[in-house]
Amino acid sequence: QVQLVESGGGLVQAGGSLRLSCAASGRTFRGIAMGWFRQAPGKEREFVAAITWGGDNTEYVDSVKGRFTISRDNAKNTVTLQMNSLKPEDTAMYYCAAAYGGTYYFRVQRGIDYWGKGTLVTVSS
Repeated sequence: QVQLVESGGGLVQAGGSLRLSCAASGRTFRGIAMGWFRQAPGKEREFVAAITWGGDNTEYVDSVKGRFTISRDNAKNTVTLQMNSLKPEDTAMYYCAAAYGGTYYFRVQRGIDYWGKGTLVTVSS
């Protein structure tokens, strides 16, 4: 069994920054793509960002490009989402996820193998 545990959420003012982390444990993650989704109250779940095993390819939803950066440390089995210039519309529960099939499955929201339980990000105006 695999566990993904998120941390780093909280309350921040608009324009501020937060750094989300996801720690993976339970089995080897060699070759697995990792990423983040979010879901705001009353809205559908949305893809945010994803990164390949080697870190050579990253993908972002248009609304966060230039503000969010995803990275990973395979030696530590962690993935990080640096969020800058936060906006109230970024308020959501953020979920870490992993997919053996690659970053494509994050965009189509299918074929995700593992999910974390989420960390709440609240951006005040």
